[in-house]
Amino acid sequence: MAAILFQPGQLWKVGSDTVAINSVGKTLVHYKIYKTQAKGIKIRLSSKLDLEKFLVSRKASLVVE
Repeated sequence: MAAILFQPGQLWKVGSDTVAINSVGKTLVHYKIYKTQAKGIKIRLSSKLDLEKFLVSRKASLVVE
């Protein structure tokens, strides 16, 4: 399995949810998960590996605009 290269601004579609990548550090990723573009959604923090496992297990697809 190739490692996912996270970039700020990426959108991943996971079923009916969207994962928006806010910022990427050396080992951590700040992201939001939402169903619609609602205000006040909390930013989550996870390791790159954990977020990658989450996206792969849920068969997420990168949204290309």
